[in-house]
Amino acid sequence: MKSRILRATAANNHIRVFVADTTAMVERARSMHGASPVAIAALGRTLTATSIMGIMLKGDNHKITVKINGGGPLGPIVVVGNAEGNVKGYVANPVVESTFYEPNKLNVGAAVGTNGEIVVIKDIGLREPYSGTCPLVSGEIAEDFASYFLYSEQQPSAVGLGVLVDVDYSIKAAGGYIIQVMPGIDENLLFILENRLQELESISTLLSRDMGAEAILEYIIGDMAYKLLDSYEVDFICDCHEERLENALISIGREALTEIIEEDGGAEMVCHFCNKKYYFDKERLLGLLERMN
Repeated sequence: MKSRILRATAANNHIRVFVADTTAMVERARSMHGASPVAIAALGRTLTATSIMGIMLKGDNHKITVKINGGGPLGPIVVVGNAEGNVKGYVANPVVESTFYEPNKLNVGAAVGTNGEIVVIKDIGLREPYSGTCPLVSGEIAEDFASYFLYSEQQPSAVGLGVLVDVDYSIKAAGGYIIQVMPGIDENLLFILENRLQELESISTLLSRDMGAEAILEYIIGDMAYKLLDSYEVDFICDCHEERLENALISIGREALTEIIEEDGGAEMVCHFCNKKYYFDKERLLGLLERMN
């Protein structure tokens, strides 16, 4: 099953809802990074939220970057997404030992930490990208995104994110939702929505029941009429390539590149996002030096 995101509106377009089933996407990330349960829980939640936020972008070429660094043992989490909802990402220390609040409940907040911030950068074709920053609330990721939406974008939002790790460390289920109210929403309708959100079971509980995206959407909306607008297939896709890494080598300067050639006779570079390795032998490095003339 491919990962996908549903986009819907409810209550005569006064509420918009995004529901994601990102199980395949997060499993792909786990496999690439060899991530521990708590590391993939944090990264998977961030991948899911960033994928949904990518769908929110208006232009085909728009991109979004999310950086979370709470000072915890996981180190920084970085995820990049596009307007199609495809993402790539990594966590600095993917093999951090997992700790638990209680049996089967990973302590993601302790691994991420709260002494830091969430940074969202949107490249929407302007001269300078838009950048919003918000202090971390809990390190549990979902609450931190909700806080970001409220204080950096003035957009009240309910965010639920979950990753269930199986006994063999593979991803049993992953997904989430973002619910946002539109300007001018009726007070009574807002009251109904707030009460509904308080009644919702956690997204991890819903995922544990093997509920698909449609079932979760119907559960979240409850008695409020909704309209399904779009369904998007999304995935973890890394666009690294040799030319980009060649440019990175050129950017370090002639002196540093010459030192690599003389001391190592070649260079191995690894993509942070997918762990793919690229090797540049001495001849290719000398060719890069010539291009710098």
